[in-house]
Amino acid sequence: MDIPKHIAIIMDGNGRWAQKRKLPRIAGHRQGVHAVREIVKYCGAIGVETLTLFAFSSENKHRSNEEVTLLFKLFLNVLAQEVKKLDKHNIKLKIIGDISLFPSNIQKTAIQAQTLLANNTGLTLVIAANYGGRWDIVNACKQVINSGINADKLNESNYAQYLSLQNNAIDLLIRSSGEQRISNFLLWNIAYSELYFTNTLWPDFNIDELDKAIKSFNRRNRRYGVIHE
Repeated sequence: MDIPKHIAIIMDGNGRWAQKRKLPRIAGHRQGVHAVREIVKYCGAIGVETLTLFAFSSENKHRSNEEVTLLFKLFLNVLAQEVKKLDKHNIKLKIIGDISLFPSNIQKTAIQAQTLLANNTGLTLVIAANYGGRWDIVNACKQVINSGINADKLNESNYAQYLSLQNNAIDLLIRSSGEQRISNFLLWNIAYSELYFTNTLWPDFNIDELDKAIKSFNRRNRRYGVIHE
């Protein structure tokens, strides 16, 4: 079976998972962390090179102050608790997005975690936090302008150097919870991604569900816009 080099996941359904059980929404987010642990470990074991997880979109900050505050605390706790485990499994960590929104202690922990894991050579785990695809493209434009590059010399390749994931194309994009939309996620990098949607809520997403997505990926005919005679 062909293993996608780069898998990205929109981890959706934490709140609905909690509501179905008459629990506070944050309980769904906490349960979702268990799914993250399982999927990260499995992706490293089967040879996925990069796993990108949509943890916190730039639109999520418009939720209630209570939920946003609890999400920040959960993000900080997970970073602090998991970094040693990630290091043990030779996992490299990259955090993308405008983390200036986060409290200073979270920003500091994020920088420290990435520095500690920078030289690891196994799976690259990318966490998108306060990230939006449009923000990414606009932010890259600002950097291009500041670079002073001549417009005639600007092309897709050198422009992509300023994007959060540069030109690291995503092979398989998965979204849990039954929603079938991209939600402003990595708009440049998913240009030729295979899309897979599942009704499974993220806290219930497991190895079997990921295997189903990868099997679906293997049934696709990836032509990249080219018709092969």
